Amino acid sequence: MFEKKRIRIHGIVQGVGFRAAAVRQARELGVTGWIANAPDGSVEAEIAGAPEALEAMLGRLRHGPEGARVDSLRIVDDATLATPPEDADFRIV
Repeated sequence: MFEKKRIRIHGIVQGVGFRAAAVRQARELGVTGWIANAPDGSVEAEIAGAPEALEAMLGRLRHGPEGARVDSLRIVDDATLATPPEDADFRIV
């Protein structure tokens, strides 16, 4: 079983290497998807993979890299997938 989550992260998350750190961490964990800056200063991401990998990724996103400050992480969409995600990478969009 695989899961997919769309999340929104608020705080000091732009201009601090948040997205680049997320790419490295996602690739380490085998998580696929994307991450992007949002116009309101937050960061939006979609992550997909095995449930335990997503929990680990959410934990890392809740802390962010040095220099970041995460005030909130909100899951805005949550789904269960019958098959692995088609795109096997995690990227900045």
